[in-house]
Amino acid sequence: MDFSTDKYDLTRIIAKLLYYGLGVNVALPGALLLICYFFNQKGNVANIVGTWANPLFYIFCGLGLIMVAAALLPAIKKLRQPLILRRETFEQDIISGLREIARPMFQKIAGIALLGPVYFFLTGRFRETVIFVIASFIVFQVVRPRYGTVRKLIRKQEELVDKGHFRTE
Repeated sequence: MDFSTDKYDLTRIIAKLLYYGLGVNVALPGALLLICYFFNQKGNVANIVGTWANPLFYIFCGLGLIMVAAALLPAIKKLRQPLILRRETFEQDIISGLREIARPMFQKIAGIALLGPVYFFLTGRFRETVIFVIASFIVFQVVRPRYGTVRKLIRKQEELVDKGHFRTE
C-alpha cells in the first residue's frame, strides 16, 4: 500500500509536539532563569557549598550528559519499533506514538535546565546557571521534531505496515 507522506498533515503531526516542547524546554527554563536573575540582582543567594562549587559544577555537567543519554536512547529505540495499530488509523497512530516518545524525552531534556537553578541556589553563581539552561535549549533544538525527520519516520512506519508489523498494546 502506498502511504505517500503528502497524504499526511505534517504540520499537524509536528505542531502539538513542538508547542509542548517549547513550553517545557524554553518557557519553563526561561521562567526559572528569570527567577534566578531576580535573586542574583538582589544578592540574596550565598555559596553554601563553599569550595565544592567548582567540582559540583562538573558533577552537574556529568548529570546533564547522563540525562541526555537517558532521554535519547529510549526514544531512538522506540522510534525503530512499529507505532501503527491499524492501517486505517495511520496518521493518528503516528501522532500518538510520537507524543508517547517525545514528551518524556522533552521532560528529561528539561531536567538539564533544572540543574541550573539548583546549582544557583547552592552556589549563588548565575553564569553557570545560564550555561545549564542554554545547554538544555541546544539539546532541544537538536531533537525537536522536523519535517524531514517525520517524513523518514512515516516511510519507515509504512515499510513496517507493508510487512505486516503493527504495534501491539
